[in-house]
Amino acid sequence: MLALSIRQPYAWLILHGGKDIENRTWPTARRGPCLIHAGLQWFVHPREWPSEFDGLDLPPPAEIPRGGIVGRVDIMDCVTRYKSQWFEGPYGLVMRNRQPLPFVPFPGRLGFFDVPDSLLLR
Repeated sequence: MLALSIRQPYAWLILHGGKDIENRTWPTARRGPCLIHAGLQWFVHPREWPSEFDGLDLPPPAEIPRGGIVGRVDIMDCVTRYKSQWFEGPYGLVMRNRQPLPFVPFPGRLGFFDVPDSLLLR
């Protein structure tokens, strides 16, 4: 299955906080199921980690998994405009049917990348 690497806390917010779109600098025609990979890089330094983000309580950094598969979504569309507080563009991947999964360590990559189905069946 294909995966997309996303920095924390954004991967967590997609799966648990209602973030319905992922901003990218590139468009895609890809639609359908996609695994969410939590990248090793933080969007903010852990020392600056907020206890809340946009009104949502966040777990402490030590409890936020990084460097592996954390969930699954369905990519419904790729847009250049979208009515969401999360859309910044220039492109946004519209995500639905969020499903957190047990953490599976796996190296991330840029863009979409393949994750063997056998890895997820452990």
